[in-house]
Amino acid sequence: MRINIKCMVSSRCKVIVQTELDKLGLHYGIINLGEVDITQDLNHEQRIELKAALLRHGLELMANKKAILIEKIRNTIVEMVHHCDDSPKTNFSNYISQKLSRDYTYLANMFSEETGTTIEKYIIIHKIERVKELLSYDELSLTQISYKMHYSSVSHLSNQFKKITGVTPREFKKLKHIRQVTLDQL
Repeated sequence: MRINIKCMVSSRCKVIVQTELDKLGLHYGIINLGEVDITQDLNHEQRIELKAALLRHGLELMANKKAILIEKIRNTIVEMVHHCDDSPKTNFSNYISQKLSRDYTYLANMFSEETGTTIEKYIIIHKIERVKELLSYDELSLTQISYKMHYSSVSHLSNQFKKITGVTPREFKKLKHIRQVTLDQL
């Protein structure tokens, strides 16, 4: 049985889910962003207990098929931008389509309809958050970050960064008080 969980965007979320499943004595297999394979059927009481336990951590069980697919799109983007050392060699639309085994146009239309934003804008927001993170580490040059994040040039990255944040990457590095947005807030 597969359960789907909303707002599960990091390895820390995976640990939280694993801990709660262990506390409830539920047996599980693979835990991925947004979903867990449970090796048993949950009764009504177990489902209520799991739902309450997850809610205490800002996570939520999902049952609506559209909401589940939207969350899978979001998790694929988060995984692609924040958790992969190398972004996919193919373009993002092909990657998302292949990963979810669905036509990209269908996914893009549904995502836009349900969220009010496009997949492309959602990816850009996440890429900029990742760039902010990399800038704050101060380990890579802007050229290296641009290459790592698959921008066509440093100027393309800088223009997109300024459009989203209102400041240039250089100005961002000087403004230490600008707080990064957590992934679940995007």
